[in-house]
Amino acid sequence: MENILEISRLKVYYNTALGYVRAVDDVDLAIKKGEIFGIAGESGCGKSTLAKAILRLHSPSVYINGKVLFEGINLLTLDENKMRKIRGRRIGYIPQSAMNSLNPIMRIKDQIVDAMEDHGLIKKNERKNIDSKIGELFEEIGLQKRWINAYPHELSGGMKQRAIIACVLSLQPDVVIADEPTTALDVVVQRGIIELLRNLRDKMNITLIIITHDMGVQAMLCDKIAIMYGGKIMEIAKVSECFNDPLHPYTKMLISAIPKLGVKEKLKFLSGSPPDLRNPPKGCRFYPRCPVAMEICKKKEPILEMVEPGRFISCHLCGKGANS
Repeated sequence: MENILEISRLKVYYNTALGYVRAVDDVDLAIKKGEIFGIAGESGCGKSTLAKAILRLHSPSVYINGKVLFEGINLLTLDENKMRKIRGRRIGYIPQSAMNSLNPIMRIKDQIVDAMEDHGLIKKNERKNIDSKIGELFEEIGLQKRWINAYPHELSGGMKQRAIIACVLSLQPDVVIADEPTTALDVVVQRGIIELLRNLRDKMNITLIIITHDMGVQAMLCDKIAIMYGGKIMEIAKVSECFNDPLHPYTKMLISAIPKLGVKEKLKFLSGSPPDLRNPPKGCRFYPRCPVAMEICKKKEPILEMVEPGRFISCHLCGKGANS
């Protein structure tokens, strides 16, 4: 499959009174059409910043550099009018705390229709005939048609999440970025949302980018996964490879912290705190917390390199030069 999104040398720095925060620092990613691609890591590692950079949702004071190629077009060089035609219409976004993104004084149907009008999918004189189309969309995502006329406060948390997904899908995007789509939902509703997203990919051939710190969600949903730490990519692999044979020490620690049914053993945890991204470590950003850090890790930053076809790692211990 061809790549639908390619990210190259992407940097996103927040300008603060205490200096630049290097939230995303030289990130490279390639996402294929129709793929479910996961981005995982601790809170503060740069996952949400990366998502917002793709859609250019940051304030003008944020420093962004690099390339974000969508079907060969660098989104970072487009003017705002051209970007508005892609944002939402071609690349949809389910934001973090999506349940709070609905307008509380508008019916769900009206919010969907406004978005469709704004992107030219319907005309104003077609509003009266749109109910059946939105009703079909609701049934597709597991909501009854009658809820299209509801206000957000009338819906449960899981229903609001599905309503947000309906808003995004109404624009028929090619790519959907979902930032923590199962946060604050109980486990039963989480499973429903996971199955919904997977089914939508299969039925509509949408490319999904799933951003979450929940490694269990990544394992159930994604085809491929990128592990982030301190604004950097640590490892990229197929989900089966990542969970059955993790290479990077950080990936191993993340997976070892997942409870396993029927296994009575003490969960491992990672001591210390993520790095201060205003003044990150000179070498590998993970070395202060790494249980197998070497002297070179403190002095030289590892590069992200391919160790197997389609598998990349940024680590002196596990990279190609590990035994040299």
